[in-house]
Amino acid sequence: MNRSLCLSTLLVMGQVWLPAQASPEREALVMLGSSVLRVEAPQANGGYSLGSAVVVGPQTAVTNCHVTRNAVEIFVIHRGVRSTASAQADDLQHDLCMLRVPDLESPAVPMGTTSGLSVGQPVTAIGFTGGIGIQSSEGHVVGLHRYDNGRVIQSTNWFSSGASGGGLFDDKGYLVGILTFRLRGGEAHYFAAPVEWIQRMVAGREPAAFKPVAPLVGNAVPYWQTAPALQPPFLRAAYLEQINRWGELESMANDWSRNDPDNAQPWFWLGAALERRDRLDEARRAFACSLSLDPSYEAARVRMAALALRAGAGEPVAAPSTTTCPTVTGRP
Repeated sequence: MNRSLCLSTLLVMGQVWLPAQASPEREALVMLGSSVLRVEAPQANGGYSLGSAVVVGPQTAVTNCHVTRNAVEIFVIHRGVRSTASAQADDLQHDLCMLRVPDLESPAVPMGTTSGLSVGQPVTAIGFTGGIGIQSSEGHVVGLHRYDNGRVIQSTNWFSSGASGGGLFDDKGYLVGILTFRLRGGEAHYFAAPVEWIQRMVAGREPAAFKPVAPLVGNAVPYWQTAPALQPPFLRAAYLEQINRWGELESMANDWSRNDPDNAQPWFWLGAALERRDRLDEARRAFACSLSLDPSYEAARVRMAALALRAGAGEPVAAPSTTTCPTVTGRP
């Protein structure tokens, strides 16, 4: 199956075109694509930003603030028709900006929840990849990272910068996330903001104050763009792994596990650090603890299997014991 599917040929002259005998899945995909918009944002410095947006309510769409925060105007393109956003409301910390578009006529997408997602579940990303044509990318969930009353979704769905602000949909066609950022170093390093953050803005539980479109004031930056030491633990762990700071990763994972004892992720990262420090028996126990908290944690299972192979090659690795989880605290 192709990694991505171009939908631009299915959206012709403002009409949704379907081939004869189109499957319900294909029809649903095209209908969702009609609620994903292209965003063009001329910048105060003379530059030009391209992105995507998802319709979440009447005359309302949501995109990433890193697409529109420096914009002097914001245009959305829907089925070839260009409309002007009259105002935007920002949640800079979460990198979500809501646009009010008076001329927009497009149905809102149905919203799901990240609480119903699981690792391995198929998801589909839809956005204007490259800022030109709308495309869908099929993939699956590889991580669900707890942060600020939501679960940031990590998936294998490939997307480029033009798709920032596009939608991530579950296998029933419900919006579960907004495509936001990617990390270098692997195909599974694509992240989406959880739909719960959007729902809070829409419902007004975190009031969204719309203001006329203009560059956003202040120095606030999204959580994923802050200095590594200030980022959420799941991003700090990935950064420390990238720069091979195994001692720091071990210490951070220990603190993380104490602060969030029912989370499988700190145990996984503790195991990763211990493995790289050749403390294989402790590493295997840490991975076992991770799996005891989340049996679907595939990355921990893969690391356990790799350690088993090393044991078969003659390297000593103790049998896992989840009862030792509270005492696997490592050494400085």
